[in-house]
Amino acid sequence: LGEKLPPPVLEIAGILIMSLLSFVIRNLFRILKYEARVCAARLLRVGMPQAAASNACAAALRPREVSSCGGQIPRRTQRPTTDSLSFCGQARRPEDLATCVIDIGTKSQETVNPVILSYCSRSLLPVKFAQCVVGLRSEIDFSATQAMDNCISASDRISNVVPLSRPAVPPAPPTEGFSPTFETTPVR
Repeated sequence: LGEKLPPPVLEIAGILIMSLLSFVIRNLFRILKYEARVCAARLLRVGMPQAAASNACAAALRPREVSSCGGQIPRRTQRPTTDSLSFCGQARRPEDLATCVIDIGTKSQETVNPVILSYCSRSLLPVKFAQCVVGLRSEIDFSATQAMDNCISASDRISNVVPLSRPAVPPAPPTEGFSPTFETTPVR
């Protein structure tokens, strides 16, 4: 273990590591170029202006997901593509955002309004949020906005729960003569 490796072995290892890193970086750029290409093609196909599509795909961390979101919402809800793209680009989970907007928008009898995009983008779990809104509206005569207000403000109510009563435990009797002392001399 204490032996040094001869210089030729180190040189060969260095060359292999550099080759591997070069290969990885080259392929990463190919993947990113492909992702941007797919993103742009999807957005142009749904009628997005070229400038908006190029900006959205270039700024996206996951361009394919953003383009999927930006394409699904207008196709399934009849919303303009430019309305949905800004929300899709800012979402942590663009495809979940699209699912939320589509589920709420297609289940409501009224036209899909931009408020749905706003609510879905504010929710940390957009799919669960949509399930809440659709579930409330299926049983209660609510407007979409009322249901979304209720579901977005729902929080973990566990802190409001009153604990079950416990049987009273008598306090322990005081012990006679016990007086704890603490050592105050520092240990060296």
